[in-house]
Amino acid sequence: MKYFVKKLLITTTFACISYLGFASEIYRVEPPFWWTGMKNTELQIMFYGDKVANAELQFAYDGVELIKAVKVDNPNYIFVYLNISENAKAGQINFNFTENKKSFTYTYELRKREKTTGAQGFNSSDVLYLIMPDRFANGDVSNDVWDDEPVDRNDQYGRHGGDFAGINQHLDYINNLGMTTIWLNPVFENKMHKTGYQSYHGYATTDFYRVDKRFGSNDDYCALIENIHNKGMKIVMDMIYNHCGSLHWWMNDLPCSDWLNHQSGFVQSSHNLYTILDLHAPQSEVKALVDGWFVDAMPDMNQRNPHLAKYLIQNSIWWIEYSRIDGIRHDTHPYLDFDFLSQWCKAVNDEYPDFNIVGELCYDNPSALAWWQKNSKLNDRQSNLLTVMDFALLDACLQTFTAEPEKDFSFKKIYETLAQDFMYADLNNILTFLDNHDRSRFMKKDETDLRRYKQALAFILTTRGIPQIYYGTEILMHGEKHEGDGLLRKDFPGGWQDDAANAFTEAGRTDLQNEAWNYLQKLLQWRKKNHAVCEGKLIHYAPESDIYVYFRIKNDNKVMIILNGANSEKTLLMNKYNEIIGNSTSGKEIFSGQILDINEKLNIPAKGTYIIEIIN
Repeated sequence: MKYFVKKLLITTTFACISYLGFASEIYRVEPPFWWTGMKNTELQIMFYGDKVANAELQFAYDGVELIKAVKVDNPNYIFVYLNISENAKAGQINFNFTENKKSFTYTYELRKREKTTGAQGFNSSDVLYLIMPDRFANGDVSNDVWDDEPVDRNDQYGRHGGDFAGINQHLDYINNLGMTTIWLNPVFENKMHKTGYQSYHGYATTDFYRVDKRFGSNDDYCALIENIHNKGMKIVMDMIYNHCGSLHWWMNDLPCSDWLNHQSGFVQSSHNLYTILDLHAPQSEVKALVDGWFVDAMPDMNQRNPHLAKYLIQNSIWWIEYSRIDGIRHDTHPYLDFDFLSQWCKAVNDEYPDFNIVGELCYDNPSALAWWQKNSKLNDRQSNLLTVMDFALLDACLQTFTAEPEKDFSFKKIYETLAQDFMYADLNNILTFLDNHDRSRFMKKDETDLRRYKQALAFILTTRGIPQIYYGTEILMHGEKHEGDGLLRKDFPGGWQDDAANAFTEAGRTDLQNEAWNYLQKLLQWRKKNHAVCEGKLIHYAPESDIYVYFRIKNDNKVMIILNGANSEKTLLMNKYNEIIGNSTSGKEIFSGQILDINEKLNIPAKGTYIIEIIN
């Protein structure tokens, strides 16, 4: 890139840059405002306007110094880099654009940085509740239709009208269930319907600085987050920096010739995630993964462009500071430039040391997941990614907890997957789950035997890592991916005024749904208070006779979990576990409240689950 500066004068209070040409109007300025007192004092401002790069720009502000101004391929853009020193005060910077003797002023706001709740991160003491906002609850029908895209609840790929107001109305429900953290699928503007690509799911962003109007306003989003924090919960924001939507505002007038990968048109990504790890892969194979587009409606952004990289990093920091989110879930993580990802994760954690980013890494092998984690023992490059999504354990769970009732559960796959934990740098920062918005739901249609449900949830909420539960799991919602992704993302019953049943209430749920709901609530509320399960060491025994036994231990707090996968009652001889149990002779089973004699033997019901707090 070439600098477009003809004359440059810099002091701590004044900077003047002169250009040939004119600027008639500013259409966009991003980020829309910034703060004083940030640890990283460099700020990039992207000005977009008619031939703005040919204008004369002047500004004067105490404590704000020009670093550089960059002219790119498109004269409608200026990238201005500033240093906001620690002495700078909140106020307004007047950027004056001059055409000969005619001028206009753009006023840019610097806000005072405030210490408020948020940016707390999330960890293994938390449980994430994943919500697709369009499908959870419609609390404000006035925002349903925007840009002439109708609401059609009969269309699995259409807009259904869920919004921030609907989520806000049901925060007590989520909190009472026992969730500590809410993860929302993307809330960025997705103004995409004219392409024929339905984007109710939110993964085709058309504006990185605005939420979708069908959910509410930016202010509504901040108010929702404040209410979540006031109830003692946290929030995770879904971000997508691999691609934007094909109707993103900049697509008709891109800043640079290399703003996108394959900028001349659609080239499909190879989707071969292992090439990025493969020591034997040619660079062309890596580029086929990273530079290809995810789908034709999602242009692939080139994070090797330094101005785009800075833009995206600042976007994260802006949302953290502005809305006080506590964490980020990053979509399609391996599809981006590795060096950018490392730089991005580091920049966020340098500014917010407690913050957590979890990357979507769709690998079925623990070694690949471990390769991506920060301080990996397997990767000589530093990813700076704190948390990985454990798709390997998901696949092991789905193989183990089969929906075929006549089959026994063999825990071999789960055991062997966890036995490979030696590869991870940080066992606490692994996100575990049984399903999500991209996978078939764990529960199956017409399934009435809850033993599989109870055992799988007991496992995922007591093994190592950070558990995530998909909305509707508590009421046995089902859906198969081969029937359409929209059916994995059904409306929560009771979230719409004309719903026949309201599953947010006990009276609106069936007896079977209430049995499931009560089980999960008891497990979640108990988990909050048990430090051994949230933070302790995991010790497990090789499965034997379809029984899997493991312990969570922190100091003197010990929990024993027994899963019987067989279709018959099993007798468990307890002397095998004396190494862990020690001199204790009894324990409290958390669901029944019964005090059990753990000295000699226990009878475990067919496909039964025991969670026992060891009594010292």
